[in-house]
Amino acid sequence: MNNLEPIEVIITGGTIDSQWDGAKDTVVVRQESSLPEFFKSLNLYNKISFTTVCMRDSREISNEDRNKIIEIIEENPVQKVIITHGTYTMPDTAKYLQTNLDFKGKTIVLLGSFTPLKGFDMSDAGFNLGYSFSQVLLLEPGIYVCMNGKTFTAEEAAKDVEAGKFYSEKGL
Repeated sequence: MNNLEPIEVIITGGTIDSQWDGAKDTVVVRQESSLPEFFKSLNLYNKISFTTVCMRDSREISNEDRNKIIEIIEENPVQKVIITHGTYTMPDTAKYLQTNLDFKGKTIVLLGSFTPLKGFDMSDAGFNLGYSFSQVLLLEPGIYVCMNGKTFTAEEAAKDVEAGKFYSEKGL
């Protein structure tokens, strides 16, 4: 295992890349991602590249967006991929990728957060990014959802909206 492997970060928006909008009294997705700045500040050893597919709330992610993710993964020789995604439809995207992606031995981790990365002192975003970064380097090839210190396979990942947590549909 080479822990210095390059990592491709695919950005799709979601709460992790949102900001507070006082006029709307809620968070809205930023026009540009905060992730490159965040990763640069960590001074990591791995080479990290970023590709933005879209900047949307995950409830607005379409199969066209998911197909763009597939195209990026299939055309990129990098074997380790992190996808930032809104939490509402993250399990749907993981399952879509599992069904439609020819991932050829790649390790793919989807993550998001319940609080934006930038502008909130008590955000889970930094933890979820760090956890996912380590998991993408350690997990066997496959598609996973990593949230709040737990890893789920694409097949089992589900979100309990009321509890604000992910769980396994297989009861594992």
